[in-house]
Amino acid sequence: MFDHIMVKVKDLNSSKRFYTAALAPLGFSVQYDADGMVGFGPKDAPALWLAQGEGNGPVHIAFAAKDRAAVRKFYDAALPAGGKDNGKPGLRPQYHANYYGGFVKDPDGNNIEAVSHQEE
Repeated sequence: MFDHIMVKVKDLNSSKRFYTAALAPLGFSVQYDADGMVGFGPKDAPALWLAQGEGNGPVHIAFAAKDRAAVRKFYDAALPAGGKDNGKPGLRPQYHANYYGGFVKDPDGNNIEAVSHQEE
């Protein structure tokens, strides 16, 4: 749906550590790390960019997960890397019958989600 997103973060190193751990179960890794920016994504295609600075308030970013197990792995990896629980992995039938999401707050208070729409 989008080409890329840039998020300003207060502490680039702390955020890099958090996103490196949280996004690994979803198949994303650091693809760029220079000039005060870090880009995450699949190989050679960074789509989430972090840059040192003051944000304009919390944002919500939902990452597609291939299945419910990947959502759980995202959540389990994010917490020890500095994330805070914002909704344990589970079905969210208020969105639709197969909406399975897990939510964490990143070090800047942004709401980061992994979601699978697959039946299990």
